[in-house]
Amino acid sequence: MSLDPSTFPTANDPLGEALHQLRVDGGLYCRSTLRGAWSVSMPVLPGKMMFHIVTTGQCWLCIEQQAPRLLSQGTLVLIPHALGHTLTSDPQLTPIPLFESGLKRLSERYETLEINNGDELTEVTCGVLGFDQLAAQQLIQQLPAVLSLQQDELAHPHWLTSTLGLISAEAQQLKPGGETIITHLADILVIQLIRHWLEQAPQASEGWLGALRDKHIGIALRAIHHQPERNWTVSSLAQECGMSRSGFSARFSQLIGNSVKNYLTQWRMNLAHQRLQQQRIPLIELAEELGYNSEAAFSRAFKRVIGVSPGKVL
Repeated sequence: MSLDPSTFPTANDPLGEALHQLRVDGGLYCRSTLRGAWSVSMPVLPGKMMFHIVTTGQCWLCIEQQAPRLLSQGTLVLIPHALGHTLTSDPQLTPIPLFESGLKRLSERYETLEINNGDELTEVTCGVLGFDQLAAQQLIQQLPAVLSLQQDELAHPHWLTSTLGLISAEAQQLKPGGETIITHLADILVIQLIRHWLEQAPQASEGWLGALRDKHIGIALRAIHHQPERNWTVSSLAQECGMSRSGFSARFSQLIGNSVKNYLTQWRMNLAHQRLQQQRIPLIELAEELGYNSEAAFSRAFKRVIGVSPGKVL
């Protein structure tokens, strides 16, 4: 993680800024060749999301308390919140847990799964992803339980059709470098799916994303995100937005559901938590990077927001 503001786009593009943070952290991918009757349950993976791309045939997606969804060829589906779920040829079948289904590890990031119980063929590319940037995690929290995209939903589906075709071809041939091509293309498809949701879904104009789009509050959020070390106050952020202090404070709380001061502190402490998980750094150095004059003040704020002292994370 870097606190360098150059990691953010400079254009006044809130959706672009949110998407810019979707950098994959530690993806794992699986090419599945499934014939006849089959059913595989996917585990709960806290902090991760799973996606499935149906490149041949069709299958059902089953999630508890939801009606089964038929995924036809050319469908991309994303489960953002680590929900356990099942992929199956028939929702009435009893599923086999994924880790008992015969997975074969080909490399650190790539696996294959073959089930041969008949003639009817379904091919699915699956993946487990994480995003390590705080802005990306804020965005993901607002996503629904399931996102899906089919070619017939797009006015110009050629990009999806061609990308799925390339993934399918690479999966069938597995030439040198094929797994690298598949994983990168899958990453792109997931980001495209999230972008499609951001552009189409009414919920994308609510909450944190709605505040990021707001012509006034969006300026304040980007100021906090770009320069968390600055001595921001309600007054200075209001001035940055061209609003009165009281009007800014009220609108910020209305859109975010939190006060300006609390949001700023929480943003800083979550950045600090990420940084401490990634590398050892002197606390006074981290405190200064995030606008605190003393290690003690930083540590008190950290424990209040995160629930443990910084030393417990190191």
